[in-house]
Amino acid sequence: MAQLFFQNNEILFSSEQIIVSKTDLTGNMTYENQTFCDVSGYHEVDLLGKPHSLIRHPNMPRCVFKLIWEKVQSGREVFGYVVNRTINDDYYWVFAHVTPSFDSNHQICGYHSNRRVPNKGVISSIIAPFYAELLQIEAKEKNRKDGLNNSYNYLSETIAQKEMDYDEFIFSF
Repeated sequence: MAQLFFQNNEILFSSEQIIVSKTDLTGNMTYENQTFCDVSGYHEVDLLGKPHSLIRHPNMPRCVFKLIWEKVQSGREVFGYVVNRTINDDYYWVFAHVTPSFDSNHQICGYHSNRRVPNKGVISSIIAPFYAELLQIEAKEKNRKDGLNNSYNYLSETIAQKEMDYDEFIFSF
């Protein structure tokens, strides 16, 4: 199985810390807590109004974000393992819980994410190799959209073969 390759340093944070951010409907950041700023290396003023994808690491499969967006845009919460990039291209892993935010009319008005320290054993033995495999599938196609669709189909098939839904799959590790 393929492995992810990281050139820079891994940034760690305490299990007592929670990284929090909020976005509008298009994914532009409207709030970040101090832990988010400390871990990512950004100042709040540099993040507000910017797309959350600013911290997307190139080793993060696009198909996982597609799945996350589908779930939260449909009004459901989602959990997942994510590798993010800091301001100086270091990286950090998180276990993310993303939820839609609702207004008084029960309409989705944004998204809220809490991120915690992930289980390092799960990252190294399961998630990182699986993400490397998804990235290879994405990279095989000249057309990025075709690569995304192929990796998304592979992700969906992998979960279906285990006779689980995505949430069961994520919590099975």
